[in-house]
Amino acid sequence: MTSENESEQAAEATDDTQASPVHAVRPVDPGSVHVLFEPETTKVVLTGEIDAELGPDLLEAADDALSTARPIEVDSHLVTFMDSTGVAFLARLASRASRRVVLLDPPDVVRFLIETTRISSLLDVVTRQDAPEADAGS
Repeated sequence: MTSENESEQAAEATDDTQASPVHAVRPVDPGSVHVLFEPETTKVVLTGEIDAELGPDLLEAADDALSTARPIEVDSHLVTFMDSTGVAFLARLASRASRRVVLLDPPDVVRFLIETTRISSLLDVVTRQDAPEADAGS
């Protein structure tokens, strides 16, 4: 048997769940960083939100990429957000690499940040052209 107080609490909970959503925010796109050791280059792949939460992983990735002494390419085409943590990561790579770092396909958010902070002068920014659809089936 439920008490009157418990019934009121249950009604309040029901009313809360029927109200408009409190957290109507965009879905979180967690960031990630992966270092791929290819025969001729070291490729760093950034995806999602590149922010302070990813900071320790970015430091480790920078150390791993720099330790190879191969040319470094940073593929950023899947980045959806970047804060100063990501900018610092790119600056770290650019200032410590033995060769110029190549930034592949930066989205507008990344391009804006590297141009505003003038880090673009330390990087080779490359926009790859999509392969023709005729070649996609080969």
